Amino acid sequence: MIETHELTRRFGDVLAVDRLTLTVHPGEIFGFLGPNGAGKTTTIRMLAALIEPTSGQATVAGYRIGKDDNRLRAKVGFLTETPGLYDRLSAEANLAYFAHLYGVADVPGRVEHYLRWLGLWDQRYEPAGTLSKGMRQKLAIARALLHDPPIVFLDEPTSALDPEAAHLVRDFIAGLRAEGRTIILCTHNLDEADRLCDRVAVFKHRLLALDAPATLRSQLFGRTIVFHLGQADPGHVAVLERFPFVTSARMVDGRLLATVQHPEVENPTLVKALIEAGAEVQFVGELRQSLEDVYLRLVRTNGEGDVGAKHPSTAR
Repeated sequence: MIETHELTRRFGDVLAVDRLTLTVHPGEIFGFLGPNGAGKTTTIRMLAALIEPTSGQATVAGYRIGKDDNRLRAKVGFLTETPGLYDRLSAEANLAYFAHLYGVADVPGRVEHYLRWLGLWDQRYEPAGTLSKGMRQKLAIARALLHDPPIVFLDEPTSALDPEAAHLVRDFIAGLRAEGRTIILCTHNLDEADRLCDRVAVFKHRLLALDAPATLRSQLFGRTIVFHLGQADPGHVAVLERFPFVTSARMVDGRLLATVQHPEVENPTLVKALIEAGAEVQFVGELRQSLEDVYLRLVRTNGEGDVGAKHPSTAR
């Protein structure tokens, strides 16, 4: 659905995007994560054929950027971080205007469909400038979808929304995936990315890592298993340390923690060894690293070190 090869963008002497190579599969929600100024918005603007790359290539929905830009733009929807609406026009008139520009066949039907889907039907006659931030954001999302694009770029879609409006927008994004659309999501909300995205790309001008959130957590931190014992005994640490697949073991607040790579396979062996050593294993859980932990480690190291060296294949 989307493929880039060495995609690069400079603004004068400033390198905004550095040789980005990746593939986005049809029907997935793909997240772009990075600090302010990392090149996220520049990247999706290139992919939507809104600005030209300095060098490199990209194909979106079968069209090459720089060669088939008009056809490409007809296949994508784009929500900017600060969407511009005509404040004096009603919500309905805003959508109708853009629907005509897109050449939508049934303008009244499409406008009503999205106004109802996003809970804006009762506000259809209200000027866009009088709507709340959340309602304006939902109206802008509807505008990006009027022509039924197979690919949708969303730049900070829940920025500054109240929790209820943000929840509605997230549900809406999940609904778009259920329709088979490909969603490219730029967000600073890492919890949102963790819940919504099939895969995420973390980059800071250049790609630092790309994979499913759970896979990135495992690659960077391993998986930490928590053994809740009837009575804490520091000697149980040594029981676990003798296994070569345990990369670390420690006692924390009366709980026994062990880091492994494949707990589904290795946990039974560890539980058996602890019981044989006299431990009273009450239950076993897993300490989940957050996507924020992954993001901060990658961005703070700026991609240097073992992560990029061990997992070059994650860039595709």
